[in-house]
Amino acid sequence: MSRMSSLSSPFLLGFDEVERLLDRVTKSAEGYPPYNVERVESDGEAPRLRITLAVAGFTADKLEITLDEKELTIRGRQAEESEDRIFLHRGIAARQFQRTFVLAEGMNVVGAELRNGLLAVDLVRPEPERRAKRIDIVSRP
Repeated sequence: MSRMSSLSSPFLLGFDEVERLLDRVTKSAEGYPPYNVERVESDGEAPRLRITLAVAGFTADKLEITLDEKELTIRGRQAEESEDRIFLHRGIAARQFQRTFVLAEGMNVVGAELRNGLLAVDLVRPEPERRAKRIDIVSRP
């Protein structure tokens, strides 16, 4: 039995790309590192979105943020610690990660900051101007 998409309504045309993006995002959802997405209000400016990732143990040179088309990708790479250490319990993993966020059209990354083990990436979307367009109807006999 085929899956019925919420975007398969006959009134929603041309959303095939959105459906593919949603499928890809849900398949790649992993729990590490944990993150928050919040709306940050600022005086006199457009509201921002802030993605905050818990990246304890990573330094700025071990993190990479790239924006390719509409995909914001955040990667972390750590080298394994020396083997001469003997752990009685190892609960802090030194592992790599990649977290990808699909951005809406017009979203801009305005900055990133690493503080106290939290990486914050700020995004803003300028308010689009609204345009209505009248379509002429041609009448033929």
